[in-house]
Amino acid sequence: MEVVKDEGAAAGGAGRGAPAVSVVIPAYKVAPFIAETLDSVFAQTLRDFEVVVVNDGSPDTPELERALAPYLARVRYFVQENAGAGAARNRGVREALGELVAFLDGDDLWLPTYLAEQTRFIAEGGLDLAYTDAVIFGDSPLAGRRYMEVAPSDGPADFRSLLRAECNVITSGVVARRAAVLEAGLFDVTLRNAQDFDLWLRLARRGARLAYQRRPLVRYRVHEGSLSGDAINRIERERKVYRHIAETYDLDAEERAEVDRMLERIGAQLDLEQGKRLLLEERFGEAREALSRARRVLGGWKLGASLLLLRVAPRLLLKLSGGRLRTQP
Repeated sequence: MEVVKDEGAAAGGAGRGAPAVSVVIPAYKVAPFIAETLDSVFAQTLRDFEVVVVNDGSPDTPELERALAPYLARVRYFVQENAGAGAARNRGVREALGELVAFLDGDDLWLPTYLAEQTRFIAEGGLDLAYTDAVIFGDSPLAGRRYMEVAPSDGPADFRSLLRAECNVITSGVVARRAAVLEAGLFDVTLRNAQDFDLWLRLARRGARLAYQRRPLVRYRVHEGSLSGDAINRIERERKVYRHIAETYDLDAEERAEVDRMLERIGAQLDLEQGKRLLLEERFGEAREALSRARRVLGGWKLGASLLLLRVAPRLLLKLSGGRLRTQP
């Protein structure tokens, strides 16, 4: 089933042709937050934009549509059967009228100068995609920290730096040329997670010009409904994406070696998290085996010390660490 409620116009651009920017917002279980998100969009100092909201078969559609009601004259609203965030963003990009598309999750917020600064950054740098830093807020011990403190970006943003996680893109901080996104093939809907990471990689590999600015122009919300599950599930999803890259990308020898190194590191991180869980379950022998495998790749004297203590006094380690082992050298 598909419902189209396309009554909105470009903010500040009605009757003047296509807007400069199309803001694409996928909506799934964001009824409590969507009004605040839209308020942050309509508070932008740059006014030449449209807003495309795609309801991805959200189970809270009645509540979502009540929250959207005051905005329907100013947004283009589409409803589709649930197909995932990637499919919802693809729908938004296809419906978009602007030369640029700006991605925003339905629970995140922009500072008022976000679009003005991002579009200027793209124009001055001749870029195909720009992303920016964010401040984390909500129900998280990371609240108040900058996104790039937690997931850094250092050096040029290109295929290898993205692959190595030296540059990390926050999707609600991305503005890109619509044509470049279409030419790269949009988001891969066969990936239920990390479709955004896969798209940025494909864009970079095609020669798109990517760059970032460190200005924190986004407020990135973390709440119970947005958490991606426990660490083991998160790492397993990450491994699945890298396996997808290994199996589907036409990699040269150096790129394949990079992917193999990342898969080895992700496997070690998975061993580390499984070792923590086994320690908490008092399965000390299995925990020692998992942590030993992790240390062979990750190194770190703290992990080495934890392994030594696990051999001689496992219950003391359990008491001291609570399963929170670290890998820093």
